[in-house]
Amino acid sequence: MGTRKQFTPEFKREAVQVVESGSRSASELARELGVRRNQLYKWQREFQARGTGAFPGSGARTERTTEIARLKRELARVTEERDILRKAAVGSGGACNSGLQYSRWRLKSQRLPRTLVQASRDRVQICLGVA
Repeated sequence: MGTRKQFTPEFKREAVQVVESGSRSASELARELGVRRNQLYKWQREFQARGTGAFPGSGARTERTTEIARLKRELARVTEERDILRKAAVGSGGACNSGLQYSRWRLKSQRLPRTLVQASRDRVQICLGVA
């Protein structure tokens, strides 16, 4: 792949002025300047929308925008992790360890002493933060 061409704001403004003057067609001007015709139209729309404030800077990212982009990527990653954990918690029926509830059920079905079943229930409540 080739390197990306960068054009100065002055170059873009002059190209837009030539397109708007109508002295040459956009296709002819694009071939002459070595850009795509679509790019000329994009520059024209941006210039019309922003006026003299169009094409700020050289296109290189500043340290601040780089940091913002990094933070957005990190936020997306953390949000995805949170959603995965939330789905896992919903899937487990709200219990932090469904194995303890199964053990409690087994103890009841085996008709073991009530104190043993009660101790198992207390462990489940502690695990859930109920107690």
